[in-house]
Amino acid sequence: MIHLKIENKLRQAFHPIYLDVINESYLHQVREGAESHFKVIIVSADFEGKRLIARHRAVNEILKDELKNDIHALAMHTYTKDEWDEVNKQAPRSPACLGGSKKTE
Repeated sequence: MIHLKIENKLRQAFHPIYLDVINESYLHQVREGAESHFKVIIVSADFEGKRLIARHRAVNEILKDELKNDIHALAMHTYTKDEWDEVNKQAPRSPACLGGSKKTE
């Protein structure tokens, strides 16, 4: 399962205070049971003093094989403990999928 592989890699790399890996594939036009669209919420001391782009690059580096071969889309929400507390331990909801042919002008 890609979901568990992502979770294990992120736990090992960042030792998160909080981690949630959500398979959002069902929100998209993919086959039933697909594991291709994910949302990651990760809170780690490793993010202290790092800009958002550096955090995302670090996650991308850890998941480079999965991004190359398995993951079609990855939404990342990366926080320090203080930032996580500031947002009341809530990450933004994912927007509705418009799909390529359903996109409105």
